Order: sequence, then structure tokens, then C-alpha cells
Amino acid sequence: MSSLWLDQARGSEPACPALQGATRADVCIVGGGYTGLWTALQLREQSPGLDIVLLEAQECGAGASGRNGGFMLSWAAKFETLLKVCGTDEALRLLGESERIAADVAGYLKRHGVDAQLRQDGWLWTASNAAQVDSWMPCIELLARHGQQAFVALPADEVRRLSGSAAHLAGVLSRSSATVHPGMYVRGLRRIALAKGIRIYEHTPMRSLRARPQPTVATARGEVRAAKVVLAMNAWSTRFRELNKGVVVVGSDLVATAPHPEALEKIGLTSGVAISDSRLFTNYYRNTCAGEMVFGRGGGDFAFNGAVGRLYEGPSGFAREVAAILHRFYPALAPLGIVRSWSGPIDRSMDGLPCFGHLGGHPDIVYGYGYSGNGVGPTYLGGKFLASMVLENDDAWRHSALARGLRGRFPPEPFRYVGSRVVKAALVRKEAAEDQGQAPARLDTMLAGLAPGGLVPVARKEKA
Repeated sequence: MSSLWLDQARGSEPACPALQGATRADVCIVGGGYTGLWTALQLREQSPGLDIVLLEAQECGAGASGRNGGFMLSWAAKFETLLKVCGTDEALRLLGESERIAADVAGYLKRHGVDAQLRQDGWLWTASNAAQVDSWMPCIELLARHGQQAFVALPADEVRRLSGSAAHLAGVLSRSSATVHPGMYVRGLRRIALAKGIRIYEHTPMRSLRARPQPTVATARGEVRAAKVVLAMNAWSTRFRELNKGVVVVGSDLVATAPHPEALEKIGLTSGVAISDSRLFTNYYRNTCAGEMVFGRGGGDFAFNGAVGRLYEGPSGFAREVAAILHRFYPALAPLGIVRSWSGPIDRSMDGLPCFGHLGGHPDIVYGYGYSGNGVGPTYLGGKFLASMVLENDDAWRHSALARGLRGRFPPEPFRYVGSRVVKAALVRKEAAEDQGQAPARLDTMLAGLAPGGLVPVARKEKA
């Protein structure tokens, strides 16, 4: 798999070796993306003497960690769900932790000499049609009732100035958020982990996991017997029947222009602000330090029965459609052309928040997944959840409601796949009608309300 980000970030660093033969470890982490690497780094910080092995099927960052838009956001837009799942005290704690993610990560990377092009210029949550205007207000009002101000309302002309596009009618700004170069970020975490003595084996896919008598991860040419196993596999977690039930896997598709800083400066898009609109299958976009424009859209291909396979490999099959939306939002950028496209899987949980738990109730096998399109930032917290569960800490992370396993289950196949496509079609019709200034059909609105959580609250779409 390749993306703009990974191609730019690889450099001359050699690949880590594949596992050959049998080995033992205190902890074996399966997955070399943000969740797996942050879990390893948290474990190293909290328990320096642990022998930690990390297995990656391809290269670190080859999954969703190297294919996303680089939006480092908090959980402020999910505060209502946090309240329902966790209760007031824990919701406020997690909100506070998530609001500090970008600053904490920036400090950590700086201390370790990693440049991931992290720019804390905020997230602009916008409306790209009249129906979306003020869709954020219920969230802002709920936050205010709990003494929180995570978003700042902006005048419409300021939204257009910050975004560089007249397509945005209104919006609010989350100042705590950031954009990051996903490839440089994940490769930087990899370098830190290696420097701290974590044993990383790349091109080493897990073939099987034996739970007893001691957890053992089998690979093509070896095995790891460990006291604890961490499954940090994102959408690939669906290979386990228990975890398959907890998410719907859907693609997100991205395109990138050629680098042209002068063109971005001409339209005023000079900061590192993250921008998205208020659709369920969100349009999201940002510039890069090199002057590319990267534009993404959710709601691509659904994976039947969660089987990722090679569904999201190679150039995006929706590149032309995504490019057309980019050019509608930014007509001045059309002459730049599209030089790259790619896609990646999103593991959408029922409520849009990740789940952490013990696989099959096994005390020594833990998992974390279901970030629902907002993983670049919250995977930093995912590392704290999983490290606490591995170490059996008596703390808020291990006892959190988010660490109690699955909170919802989707219907079995083929109903999940067929239902997902029906809901997506209704969403497309609903949002197309809204783009035309028309009222959507009542049935489409009802079906759209069945969609699982995404980047912004589903319910807000219906109140727009």
C-alpha cells in the first residue's frame, strides 16, 4: 500500500526485520499504527523493564495511520455521547484529556526530535449548505451547560477567509486541534519506539492467536509467546468474530494536488487549519507544508463482513468524484490537477467512540478499535487505555466505561452490508437535496438517522 504521506516520509530508513523463529516477551502488540506504537511507548514509560514486541503486517503506518487526512482532533464534538456512555465526571475527564492531545503530542515529539509538521491552527467545523448551518449549536450549548467552551463561533466572512473558500456559509473553530503529516508522525513514533528498545518486526502478519495456556501469536515463520497480547489492528480487528460485530468498515477516499504554495496563498489558505463540513460522510481538507491540497470524503466502499482484504489498496476508485467536490469548493485550484489518490478503511462503531476491552473475556488479551474516522488524535489516549489494561493499573483509564468492551452490535451479514448501502444511498439523496436548497424526502431523513457515528454527531445532521 502507498499514500502521499508514506511516500514522503519513508526516507532511507531500513525496514525492520520480519520475525524468524520463536520468541518470548512480556507484551506482544499486534499492529504498527498509532494505537500500537502509542501503547508500546506508554508501556515503556510506565514500566521501563518490560520486554515489548510489536508485530506489523506490512510496514508501520501502512494501515489507516498512513492513509488519513492528518486531523488531530479532540472528542469535543462527541461530548453528548461521552456523557451517555461514561457519565458526567468521566465525560469531563476524557474531554479534558482529549482537548490536550495536540499540545501533549507536540511536546512529546519535540522532546524526541521528531518533526511531524504538526500545526496547532485549529479545526474549522463548517456548513457547506444552508441545512448544515448551526448544526454544531446543540453540542456547543451542551458543553456550555457543563462549563466547557471547546468551540469559538466565527463570523461568516472569517470562516470564508480561514478556509479560503466561499462554499462555507458558517462555522466554528476548535483552537485545540491541529493538522499533522500522518506519515512523518507514524514514522517518528516508530523511530522513538526503536530507540527505546521496543522490538519491532515488520512484514510479519499474525496468522493466528492462541489464547491458552499462554497467549501466543503465530506468524508465517515464527511465534511470540507473551504474558499479555494487545490487538491494535483498527479495521483489521474484524478478523475476530467478536470484534466484527462491533463496527462497520467503510472507506474514506482522498486526493492530493501538486504542490503549489502560491496558489494556496492566493486564495488565503496559508495556515494549517483542518477543515470539514457537517455531512455524515464528511468532506475534509487541509493544505500541507509543501503546498499540496489534500481533500478527502467519507462513505466509500463498504467491506462485506468487515473483510478488508485489498479493497482499499491502490488509487481510489472515487478519485474523480472527490476531485469534483474539491474543485467545487476551490475552483481556483482546478488547474493544479490531481497527482495522487488513495483510500483507507474506517472502523465505525455504533456510537462513534472507540471500544477497549478483553477479547473473549481473556484477562491477558486486550484490544482497542472503532475510532470512527477520528483516530489521529484519540489514538494517543488509546495508548493510555491499553497500557493501563495491560499493567492492570487501578486508575481512571482501566475503569473507564470506554474500557468495558463493545457497547453495540451491528446486524449479521448480509443484513449489515445491505443495510449499510441502503442507509448510504438515503444519505446521498438527503444531502444532495440539501445542497440544492430542497427539503429531503422524509424516508431518506429517517433512514439517514440509522447511520452509525462519524466525525460529527449524527443527530446534529437531522436538526440542521
